Amino acid sequence: MKQTISLAESKPHYEILDGLRGVAAVLVVLFHIFEVHAGGDHSKQLINHGYLAVDFFFLLSGFVISYAYDDRWDKMTLKDFAKRRLIRLQPMIIIGSIIGAALFYFQTSPGQGWGGIQDVPVWKMLLVMVIGFTLIPVGRGLDIRGWGEMHPLNGPAWSLFFEYIANIVYALILRHLSKILLAVCVIIAAGVTIHFAFTNPNGDIIGGWSISDPYQLRIGFTRLAFPFLAGMLLARVGKLRHIPKAFLVASLLLVGLLSVPRLGGIDSQWMNSLYECFCLMIMFPFIVWLGAGGKVKGVKASKLCKFLGDISYPIYITHFPIVYVYMAWVTNNNYTLAETWPYGLLVLVISIVVAYVSMRFYDIPVRTWLQKRFLKKKEG
Repeated sequence: MKQTISLAESKPHYEILDGLRGVAAVLVVLFHIFEVHAGGDHSKQLINHGYLAVDFFFLLSGFVISYAYDDRWDKMTLKDFAKRRLIRLQPMIIIGSIIGAALFYFQTSPGQGWGGIQDVPVWKMLLVMVIGFTLIPVGRGLDIRGWGEMHPLNGPAWSLFFEYIANIVYALILRHLSKILLAVCVIIAAGVTIHFAFTNPNGDIIGGWSISDPYQLRIGFTRLAFPFLAGMLLARVGKLRHIPKAFLVASLLLVGLLSVPRLGGIDSQWMNSLYECFCLMIMFPFIVWLGAGGKVKGVKASKLCKFLGDISYPIYITHFPIVYVYMAWVTNNNYTLAETWPYGLLVLVISIVVAYVSMRFYDIPVRTWLQKRFLKKKEG
């Protein structure tokens, strides 16, 4: 007799971590909405450190992957692991690329590096869309937006490229490491991160979305290494303690940390570098520890965490094509935030709706079918 594996993992979810992932994803959307109004000046960017949400995602990913799979390898092959991760991540990558293609020609904005969009042949745009289905990065020859993105139709997909790399390295190497060896790797990755943060002339760790620039690749791997490894170590140490109102406290901490303005001026960029290292190496692990040890009390709080967790990945991977349109509209008309904030709020609402609809009517049905088709095990 065969038994189909359900969408839910056999281990219980950390409800608060699901909720925190959703909070971080919403902050990413807001960060991108505000980004166009900053005009490239980080000191004017609201939710200034919103880009660190990606590093928080990597930390959560390391924690969840280690928690979910470390003790399964006596019953699971590399092929099984690969199928599980592909089924979990790939369907939304495809829909994100499709949405990016559908909205691409609505994103023209002369003078901002977007001017050539209307001249991009449809066949070329569709080729980039199909390549985007695979998450294979594109180089300069297919940079149809002109921003140097490895995924021009859906910029944030760059972090999923690194997520897949982390999953592969975990399956081949990291799962075999003892806690001591893993701790050594965490320390080394921390040193690499600190060195980069304090030597980067920009005074931050923004970047990682291009393969055309080797420096961007270095940023991507640097941003991936410490949080993913630290998340794994945190899951393996496992000394969690229950803190009252953990979701509320952790959410406020996360929002506050990502909203802190740019620190230091041109002559004091080390201040911003220090702050980002503080967030990455102390506060983010503390927030995950806090969330993992906490309990959700009440039906409403549980439903909120579940909703935020459910839409977290869909909203992250589908929102940017919508934001691209908003950015082009603002740029074309030289609008200020004071003039367009209601429309920015509308973009957030639309992004949430698109994420929910994509999740409810596409992602869940597709993953359910894929699991029935490819994840079957014999019942003893």
